[in-house]
Amino acid sequence: MAADARANGAPGAPHAGRGSAASARPFAAGAGARAQGADGAAPGAGGRVAEREGRDDRPGGEEETDRPAGSRRFPRITRDTARPEGGGRAAPGDAPAPARQWPLLAVLGGTATGLLVVAADAARIGTLIIGLALIAGAVLRRVLPSVGMLAVRSRFTDMVTYGTLGVVIVLLAMMIQPDPWLEMPWLQDLIRAVVR
Repeated sequence: MAADARANGAPGAPHAGRGSAASARPFAAGAGARAQGADGAAPGAGGRVAEREGRDDRPGGEEETDRPAGSRRFPRITRDTARPEGGGRAAPGDAPAPARQWPLLAVLGGTATGLLVVAADAARIGTLIIGLALIAGAVLRRVLPSVGMLAVRSRFTDMVTYGTLGVVIVLLAMMIQPDPWLEMPWLQDLIRAVVR
């Protein structure tokens, strides 16, 4: 009897040890068993259990929407990833794969050309080409309705990301030593103040 009381976690009974069979069971009897329904779920959680298991317990099998009709709010459960705005093909579907992705290939081609020029010991010109390729990517993202895989995020975020990186790379290319094309004395003062 005392062993049964200990196994069930009865009040006043000595506590079961850490490695005992009683401690390995998540719910033996008592409060844990009362809180569960017949299927092992908490009361009122039938829909959530069905969602986790991929079942549809609703009559008629209608699809669940967690938002009112016409609402722009995101659903609670994401069922698929959405294509970014403007992420469709840049050419018709019957065109070969490279033609459908020409905006991305143009930016990658410009970047590869810039890297080759840098490798040929013309760092300033090569870096300028890389920066201009990124700026061209921002322009393509703005003016074309569909840019294929050049679209990663929303149109605005892609334009800001490509454009900012392009402008920063162009400015850095123009400040390459020796004989920089662009000098910013305030930048030197700022660097000296920060590095101290």
